[in-house]
Amino acid sequence: MSTPDAPSPVRVLVVDDSPTMRLLIARSLREGGGIEVVGEAENAADAREAMKRLDPDVVTLDVEMPGMQGIEFLEKVMRLRPTPVVMVSNQTGPGTTAAIQALEIGAFDCVVKPRHAGDEAFARLAETVRLAARARDVLVALANRRFGKPRPAPAPTRKAPLRARPDLITIGASTGGIEALTALLRGWPEDAPPTLVVQHLPAGFSRGFAQRLAKSCAVRVAEAEDGMPLRPGEILIAPGGARHLLAQGGAKPACSLVAADPVSGHRPSVDVLFHSAARAFGARALGLILTGMGSDGARGALEIRKAGGWIIGQDEASSLVYGMPKAAFQIGAVDHQMPLDLMAEAVFGTHASPREPASCL
Repeated sequence: MSTPDAPSPVRVLVVDDSPTMRLLIARSLREGGGIEVVGEAENAADAREAMKRLDPDVVTLDVEMPGMQGIEFLEKVMRLRPTPVVMVSNQTGPGTTAAIQALEIGAFDCVVKPRHAGDEAFARLAETVRLAARARDVLVALANRRFGKPRPAPAPTRKAPLRARPDLITIGASTGGIEALTALLRGWPEDAPPTLVVQHLPAGFSRGFAQRLAKSCAVRVAEAEDGMPLRPGEILIAPGGARHLLAQGGAKPACSLVAADPVSGHRPSVDVLFHSAARAFGARALGLILTGMGSDGARGALEIRKAGGWIIGQDEASSLVYGMPKAAFQIGAVDHQMPLDLMAEAVFGTHASPREPASCL
């Protein structure tokens, strides 16, 4: 029996067209503890009615369903009834187009379906659902910000004074960063300084994200590999999950990937990248800190500024989650705050002439 102080179980709706898969998902969640499966649905129409009737804390959602597909239904959920969603599908494996689309729309995370009962693919499902429930308020606010009524235009912002072009640009982002980076990096000119990016993503998603960015950028975009040289006109994205991305200076600047414990709660960590840029490039480093929950990047940004470098933070009005930029600003690490759409001009001195994307996130 639960004590009066025991937390209420997370109430979950399981949406999948396969009765067997619904059984496996529900069993895995119940065995994980602290979760109550309050309903099941086999298609989007049934799921919509179940959500109205049951008001679940979290929904698990398949991609391939009869009638409306899962990605389309996810967007409708986020637009009309924001609720934490965990995608559970064969189509949302690491780096897949469907997974990146789902994360951009607002899914909390993606889990690949297991091949049989007890498969390790479900080992983290219950914990993922519990985390999604705890992040409900933030996820709902994100969805309302993204799909709600247009916000008033921010007050005119004084543009940052231009400095000499840096030798290295480092960028950190988290929640909302996929959308922000896609918009920002379209403005990078072909001769832009080498750029290193840490975007908090699950393992396996960064390569697909880099490939999609490459379709909309004038510069080369790739997932970083250990020892890759830092060259103008190239953007390197930190691999998700296992290692930290660092900048190395010297006669032949390069990046390195280092296996180490998470820093500021993340691996790769924006703090680690920024600290390395401060050490290797000093006053020749520029850091941009974008939308995201938490404070990763704040201390590293301060190190860049102490070394004579330059930090630009995304302002609250244009941030989906004003967490990381706020943390950096509050400790005095940010030289200038500004809307996302002014950053490229502040760095390069001209309005961006972005290439039209071949596809949208």
